Amino acid sequence: MSLRIAVGIATRGRAAILAETLAELARQRRAPERVLVCHVGPEDVAALPEAHPGVAFLRAEAGLPRQRNAILDAAGPDCDVLLFLDDDFLPAPDYLAVLEAVMTARPDCVVATGEVIADGAKGPGIAVAEGRAILARDPGAADPLAAAPHFNGYGCNMAVRLAPVRAHGLRFDEALPLYAWYEDIDFTRRLAAASGGAILRLAGARGVHLGVKAARTPGLRLGYSQVANPLYLARKGSFPWSHAIPSALRHCAINALRSLAPEPEVDRVGRLRGNLLALRDLLRGRADPRRILDL
Repeated sequence: MSLRIAVGIATRGRAAILAETLAELARQRRAPERVLVCHVGPEDVAALPEAHPGVAFLRAEAGLPRQRNAILDAAGPDCDVLLFLDDDFLPAPDYLAVLEAVMTARPDCVVATGEVIADGAKGPGIAVAEGRAILARDPGAADPLAAAPHFNGYGCNMAVRLAPVRAHGLRFDEALPLYAWYEDIDFTRRLAAASGGAILRLAGARGVHLGVKAARTPGLRLGYSQVANPLYLARKGSFPWSHAIPSALRHCAINALRSLAPEPEVDRVGRLRGNLLALRDLLRGRADPRRILDL
């Protein structure tokens, strides 16, 4: 029996990039049963609803967890798997076919995340044409159906099995506001823990994350989240302390080094300032992800 797959995309302020991602979805060899786009205002999608009548466009308050929760609500009881994509993730044409094959063969898999063959989030970003060229050059995996255990789902491309999500009443944590650093770790690890299921990384489900910088959380707020959010999740129990403390310190060190030669598209200096503000608040006993709304 085949799985019914929905694709959910939360977006804000990047209609042109969203159009490119929807175009890549239309090239999938295995089409999704449903595509859900959650936006905040009409400017986020421009004329895309008219251009894509088969896509369901829904609105929610701003914030990645709120928008992803709205997508969860809209997926409907008839869908088995929900693939969350960032609005700037270009999936290879056989991404959904591989996802279905592995999740059918592995009923214990509750989270699947693909192979990001190029990630613009780790640098100044990747242009759409370059992203498509990278996809075209990619030789693919030696074993397209290979799957290995993984720590968490990566939010730019992560699929969840909906039956255990519904059974355990799981939601994205709306206490993580705006861009919600590490909301993907929190949700996918809670799902695996609650269900006893596996998180798998799929070698053959491949794509390019453009890492577009437009409409992202400003550097100051993101830097604060890089320290506050891991510690908040460690207190919740969804992120081990052995990972949370090194993660916070690592981002402080990375931003300190990169702020010496900042990239014009990436506010490394702002991120470092945010890191330092969060460390100060931590010493004062009031580091809180929600504080970024006041920065």
